[in-house]
Amino acid sequence: MRLTEETVVPVASLPLDALKEHLRLGSGFALALGQDALLESHLRAAIAAIEGRVAKALIRRRFLLEMEAWRDADAQALPLAPVSSLVSVELVSPTGVATAVNPARYRLIQDQHRPRVAGTGAAPPEPATGGGVRVLFEAGFSVTWAGVPADLQQAVMLLAAEYYEFRHDPGTLGAGLPGAVESLIGRWRLIRVLGGGRR
Repeated sequence: MRLTEETVVPVASLPLDALKEHLRLGSGFALALGQDALLESHLRAAIAAIEGRVAKALIRRRFLLEMEAWRDADAQALPLAPVSSLVSVELVSPTGVATAVNPARYRLIQDQHRPRVAGTGAAPPEPATGGGVRVLFEAGFSVTWAGVPADLQQAVMLLAAEYYEFRHDPGTLGAGLPGAVESLIGRWRLIRVLGGGRR
């Protein structure tokens, strides 16, 4: 199983000004060479770290899930939430030829932690032996930062600020997330059972 981010978060959707305010940086800071790029990199790193910990996409974008076969006979759990739409499902032949599956043959089962792809009235169509399945989907709370839940916004701010604070000595950062960040994201974390399959 492989998950690929097909589209990235645009700079316009990143809360650069909010991070500057959080860090209490003066208005002249924006004029400093490379500082906006530095803040952007810290924000992207903080977002990636939190998304990885809670299995949630904060800003909506497209992802591609590639598998050799469906993990479960009746529904395939998706590795990220919340999923807003299934863009396409393709069956891939052993020679690498992709064939689109008719959207009438599959559906999205919404869930806050573990959305799933299921067949409509039957199991999802199976790929040939040696082939695979590709699921292209959109996931994320919102296309804008304002639509991200407040506790996750705050967690990103705290973590990005820590990355900024220790930018000259990253070795002082702990292996895990700061306690305050862990507390903020706690309710969003998925307790994985059955190896990420159906609950």
